[in-house]
Amino acid sequence: MSSDELKKRAAEAALAYVEDLEVVGIGTGSTVGYFIAALSRIKHRLDGVVSSSEATTQQLKACKIPVLDLNAVGPLALYVDGADEVTRHLQMIKGGGGALTREKIIAAASEQFVCIADQSKLVDVLGAFPLPVEVIPMARSHVGRELLKRGGQPVLRENFMTDNGNLILDVYNLPILEPAKLEAELNNIAGIVTVGLFALRPANVLLLGTADGVQTLHP
Repeated sequence: MSSDELKKRAAEAALAYVEDLEVVGIGTGSTVGYFIAALSRIKHRLDGVVSSSEATTQQLKACKIPVLDLNAVGPLALYVDGADEVTRHLQMIKGGGGALTREKIIAAASEQFVCIADQSKLVDVLGAFPLPVEVIPMARSHVGRELLKRGGQPVLRENFMTDNGNLILDVYNLPILEPAKLEAELNNIAGIVTVGLFALRPANVLLLGTADGVQTLHP
């Protein structure tokens, strides 16, 4: 079974978490694309959604799903997003699509975070996928040196700017044995806007698309 089919399975399963007349936070990425397609079938039950990226907003508008401002709707009951890597503790690396800052804001503002992914994303230890770090442009070199000190190899994501007007450093070969501790440490480096570790606020539920169906994992 193709990875697209597995992603679609997980995305469809997330519909069960959507309540009537609520505002749902929506992430970014290929798996989320399947969720948006599924959500469009029940859009009449929603008050609207909060989007994590311009790319997601375009998909939502194409499906005629109303997009709202997070500042206007307050805390969210539900946030649905994918992951580039996720552990059984439901700690993740996210940001392959470059939307990590807005994703992290919406995750923080949501009571429940449902992660949807195919089985290839489940790992024992985070870090095989390079860790995205959003950086203020003037701090690129400083942040790069700090990441080198910690054993990582930062590479500037070429020809890419985030929706916030910043750069992404993709950090290779960074040992991530204590994700929450590393996330807190990197957050304190001047010039880093957000790091793509979602460990201090992990997902509450992981819907994992497998060849045998959708597995539901809790931390």
